[in-house]
Amino acid sequence: MKNIIFIFILSLISIGIYSQIKPNETLVFSGSYELKGLMTNIAQVTFRTESMKTSTKTYMHLSLEAATFSKWDTFFKIRDLYESYVEPNTLKPSLYKRKISEGGYNKTEKYTFSGNGTTINSSTIKGTKPEVKNTFKIGASSVDVVTLIYKIRTIDFSKLKTGQSMPFTVVFNQKEFPVTLKLMGIETVTAGNLGKKECYKLSIGAKTNALRGTDKNLIWLSTDSKRIPCLVKFSIPVGVGQLTLLKATGI
Repeated sequence: MKNIIFIFILSLISIGIYSQIKPNETLVFSGSYELKGLMTNIAQVTFRTESMKTSTKTYMHLSLEAATFSKWDTFFKIRDLYESYVEPNTLKPSLYKRKISEGGYNKTEKYTFSGNGTTINSSTIKGTKPEVKNTFKIGASSVDVVTLIYKIRTIDFSKLKTGQSMPFTVVFNQKEFPVTLKLMGIETVTAGNLGKKECYKLSIGAKTNALRGTDKNLIWLSTDSKRIPCLVKFSIPVGVGQLTLLKATGI
């Protein structure tokens, strides 16, 4: 499942703000994986946004939760939660949290952004091991996992020509990854309760072993101002799968 999520992480370019992410939005996806030649639903992935106020500031709370359906828990149980707290207008991150439980492997991670967002103070706990703290530098345009997922929806893809690729950088597991995103064209796909949606078809490429094949890792984003992710197809070392939008509310 962390590889499914990584596909979303690799879907950002920096060519201008198009729309704003609003609070109280929920996107629910089915996570499917090819088992014995058949695409089988094994998990649910849910994205949520909400406004959160502190004594001095208002943040946008972005979250991503992934969980296998109960009948698959004995095979490989997944309970993952990713969270980011960002500036509502710029989506500049201040805090990132990650808590994963996958097949008996447990890990918690926290990034606190400082130095105008170019320094990360991290805290990591793996299983029952002691907490490990670290500080590392990132580029000015690099952001955390969840923030990247939402920033893709602020991009005006009409400025891209078919076949054009754009570079960007994502920070994940305390490392920065160079990634390219290529516009493949426009297609219409089924998008759950939204019906048929015209979408930008985008190919994701990265220098990482998490993805395999050329133009085999794809994401479809609606061409309207909401930029809703409607479908994702991915190819990873252990197989292929997809995320399909089931329900979108609050958009």
